[in-house]
Order: sequence, then structure tokens, then C-alpha cells
Amino acid sequence: MRPSFLILLFLPLLIAADKCNKDDKRALNSIKSAYNFTGWNSATACCDWSGVECDPTVPGTDGSRVTGLFVQTDSTITGTIPSAVGDLPFLTTLSFHKLPNVTGNIPSSITRLTRLSILFLSWNSLSGPIPSFLSQIPSLTDIDLSFNKFSGSIPPELAKLPSIQQIDFSRNRLTGSIPAEFGNFNKSSPPNLIFSHNSLSGDLPVSLGVPVWGKIDLSRNNLTGDASFLFGAGKSTRYIDLRRNEFAFDLSRVTFPVNLTVLDLNLNKIIGSIPAQINQVDPTYFPVFNVSYNRLCGEIPAGPITAMFGVDSYFHNKCLCGSPLPPC
Repeated sequence: MRPSFLILLFLPLLIAADKCNKDDKRALNSIKSAYNFTGWNSATACCDWSGVECDPTVPGTDGSRVTGLFVQTDSTITGTIPSAVGDLPFLTTLSFHKLPNVTGNIPSSITRLTRLSILFLSWNSLSGPIPSFLSQIPSLTDIDLSFNKFSGSIPPELAKLPSIQQIDFSRNRLTGSIPAEFGNFNKSSPPNLIFSHNSLSGDLPVSLGVPVWGKIDLSRNNLTGDASFLFGAGKSTRYIDLRRNEFAFDLSRVTFPVNLTVLDLNLNKIIGSIPAQINQVDPTYFPVFNVSYNRLCGEIPAGPITAMFGVDSYFHNKCLCGSPLPPC
């Protein structure tokens, strides 16, 4: 067989191998070695490997650069997140999801990922404190560390992230209070805060009343005191879930955002009555309203919102009455 024919025969393989930047492939091979991946074949272009996304249009680089890494749903993977993830400088999305035997901390090497936008490390067995060095990645827009075993307090440094759109730390073992610095987020476009199912405690800092939250979920913690400053008829907040805490404030003095779609206040120590203004909220889509298991009194105001919900949204209060509860 002539050499020229051999070159033509293997040219597609050579082109495929050239698709992948050699430095990125070296980093991916380090990850492969750490997890004993069998699906990543070194004879093929790393951009064709499962869970790897590349961008061939990155200017001034040799070969396509890895921009996304998705390691997901595999109970055979064990160990920690390899520090080699920090050697993929064009990474914009990093996802380690549903890996129940992946343990340990978040490696500090990810601070080298200056283009990282989405960090999904959910449904694993990661532990230790949530690292404050995440604030050193200003490109971050979404952080999801839910369903892990993180402990300690929420780092106040995260308030420095200029482009953050959502922070989900739900279902961990976090303690301490919510940082007052979180009131420094952009007032008109702060991130969604999802801190449910932890052991957070203490009063909410009044500074949290400054940003206009789109979604704030603080449910199933041990938070106390006033939360009325989260509300306001002039705010565009659509989702407030404060259930199963120990909040204590007068609901009578609250006005509700007209764009509200979810309001769950059950199992707190809230006093007062339900303001009639709740019925000025847009009823087009309002699937959740629950004020049960509080210390409310007075007649439930009649209107399109309150009429949408049954007894279980109102019962177990001090002296709340009127439809759908018994007459006053």
C-alpha cells in the first residue's frame, strides 16, 4: 500500500485529533485518570468525548477549546473533584451532578477559570465550608451547590460577584446567619436566593430589604425575627417562601408585590391579620398561598386570591375566621 494512500486513509482521524487543543486534552486526561473513565478514548478528539463541549471559534488558539464539562449521574465515580478542572481556561460551564460518591471540598484551582459562568455541583457528597474564593470568579452567573453536605456559614464575600443571577445552597448543613452584605447586591437585579433545608439561624439583616428579589426561598431553617421588609407593593418579587422558620412579624402591616406567584408563610409565629390588599395581586398564575400554622386573627378578606385556596392554607391559626374557615 502506497504511503500517500495511507495518509489519505488516516487523514480524517488526524483532523479529528487536531480538533482538540492539546493543553485541554492534557487536563481532561488528568480527570480521566482520577476517575478511571473508560469512555474517553485518547485516540479520538477530546471534543467528541461524552460530557465535553468545545468551541472551535475561540480566536488565537490552537484547536477547539473546551467550554463545557458535564460529569453526571454515575455512582461508580469516586474521589474528589480533580484540581485539573482549573486547567481548562475557556470553561464556561462546569457540572458535576448526581455523583453520590464524589466527596471532599471544591478545589481552589477553579479560581483560574476566569470565564466560568455556570457552576453546578449538585446532588453529590461534597462537604466542608462553602469556599469564599468563589467570589474571585467575577464571571459567575449561577452557582448550584444543592443536595450536598456543606457545613459552616454562607461566605459574605459572595456579595461581590457582579453578574450573579442565582445562588442555590439548598439541602446542605449550613449554619449561622445570612450575611448582611447580601443587601449590597444590585438593587434592581439581585440573584435568586435559595437557601432552603439548612440550619440557618438568627434574624434576617434589614439590608435584605433593599434589593428587589425575584425569588427568595429561606424555607426550613431556624430563622427568627422580622421578614416584613422583604415585601412591598412596589416590588417585582414573584416568589417568597419562608415556611417552617420562626419568623415573627405583623402581617397586617405588609403590602404584597402585585407580581407575586408563590407566598408560603406556614409554620412561623406571624401575628396580625391578612391584608385585603392580597386580592390585588395578579390572579392569573398564583399556585401557592399558605399562611397556616401561625398566630393570625381576624376575617379572611374576600377576593379572587383568597378564594382560590382551601382550608389547609389557613387552618391552625389563633383566631382566623371566614371562608373557607368557619364564620367569624
